[in-house]
Amino acid sequence: MEDGGDWGRFAQQMASMARDLLAQESVGATLERITASATELVDGCDAAGILVLHAPKVETLAPTDQLVVDSDQLQEQLGEGPCFDVAQRAEGERVFRIADLTGEQRRWPAYAPRAQALGVGSMMGFLLFTDDEDLGALNLYSRKAGAFTETSELAGWLLASHAAVAFSSARTHAQMEQAVATRHVIGEAMGILMGSHHLAEDQAFDVLRRYSQENNVKLREVARRICEQGGLS
Repeated sequence: MEDGGDWGRFAQQMASMARDLLAQESVGATLERITASATELVDGCDAAGILVLHAPKVETLAPTDQLVVDSDQLQEQLGEGPCFDVAQRAEGERVFRIADLTGEQRRWPAYAPRAQALGVGSMMGFLLFTDDEDLGALNLYSRKAGAFTETSELAGWLLASHAAVAFSSARTHAQMEQAVATRHVIGEAMGILMGSHHLAEDQAFDVLRRYSQENNVKLREVARRICEQGGLS
């Protein structure tokens, strides 16, 4: 989409993308669709990825190019950089647009020159957030300086807004599915213990809980082992 271009067509593309995001079957597929959409819909975007901060470590999700991974690893190594800042809301920042890294030597003296050496010309980043949580940062890269305009920023912000909702929804759905699966396997393991050791339901659960605590193994993993082995070894 060019500056002053067809916003009606872009709105249709954005609506189609939003429906597509919500139709994905997993968190991973949703994230991959988000970053692919960035390269398709945002002018100047050569590569995109999502950075999640687990201070002081960072995790790169659904990168479309090795450049994204290299940049994120560099920021983790140096402890500085624009994506790092927006992911941790440095100074309350939710959006950044860098026309040319050459002018950012003072702000990120270690990161800026090394990112240029990686081939980064310009960058944009958007905090992915809902009313309830921060989810990470959607980061867009161009190998050319000055590639991102105000129109690109607006398009990226609209994409990030839809992406945050889809990401949160996909993750909540995955957590619910995992919770159901966990309850199922724990119930099955309790049934095995009740039958093999003539235990009441609360006694069988207490056996699981104590084994989990004493061996520092998650309750679900203990239950899975019982289901596979027919009991505790």
